[in-house]
Amino acid sequence: MTPITEVEGRRLALSNLDKVLYTATGTTKGEVLHYYARTAAPLLAHLADRPVSFLRYPDGPDGQLFFTKNPPPGTPDWVRIAEVPRRTADTGRQVVVEDLASLMWAANLVVEFHTHQWRADAPERADRLVLDLDPGAPATAVECCAVALWLRERLGADGLEAYVKTSGSKGLHVLVPLERAPSAEVSAYAKGLAVEAEAAMPELVVHRMRRSLRPGKVFVDHSQNAAAKTTAAPYTLRARAEPTVSTPVTWEEVAGCTDAGQLVFRLGDIEGRLERYGDLLGPLTDPDSAAPLP
Repeated sequence: MTPITEVEGRRLALSNLDKVLYTATGTTKGEVLHYYARTAAPLLAHLADRPVSFLRYPDGPDGQLFFTKNPPPGTPDWVRIAEVPRRTADTGRQVVVEDLASLMWAANLVVEFHTHQWRADAPERADRLVLDLDPGAPATAVECCAVALWLRERLGADGLEAYVKTSGSKGLHVLVPLERAPSAEVSAYAKGLAVEAEAAMPELVVHRMRRSLRPGKVFVDHSQNAAAKTTAAPYTLRARAEPTVSTPVTWEEVAGCTDAGQLVFRLGDIEGRLERYGDLLGPLTDPDSAAPLP
């Protein structure tokens, strides 16, 4: 029988809690749900008012993976649904995870959480910029760190404060809180930064997505600033071989990285980091930290 749990007055059927999702570590679905319950406060702050897309992996990362923007079948009527613009239609519908109950409902589906760079009350007006640093082998997160440090200095020259997290996969995400601006303008600015980074470090950086250009270099992906795109949210677990987390890190950790393994964090690492550092990406949710787009 599927156990019924009450979360903030909502009754949830949390299923298959003993099921091993990450075979490499033996991590069960119950442990995944426990992680999200313990990390709910900072995660919900970054999901607040942002329509989410889900990468679902109900049988673990070795099973079927599928991406969905539409509310999944069986979505409870108390889960918030937002109307969002779509390229192929006037509007679409996406879930907004705004409280512990909806977070645990979504986590029970076994998902990665991906969000837009804008909020539901102002679609296509971004309040943050993201640059996704993706290393092409044999480059690793070490090379991403060098690029991130260059981008931090370059953004600072424009009066922007940058923050950084691991992608939870191979690379890093550099993020900047912004006063709201059209996504198209943020995208254009981000592309300009990527082009400048390649010009400054041609041996290390590429700004185009073409696979043949990327071996041994860091692809500075600016495209996720487009209004239709989403990026892995801070603190989301990833559908990788091990239960890695997209984890905020300090600039000191970035500057001191000499081995890619130094910036790999799993679900068991996050509570201690929150106790030590708090939410390093907290300024992204603080309107007073936002700066105008140059």
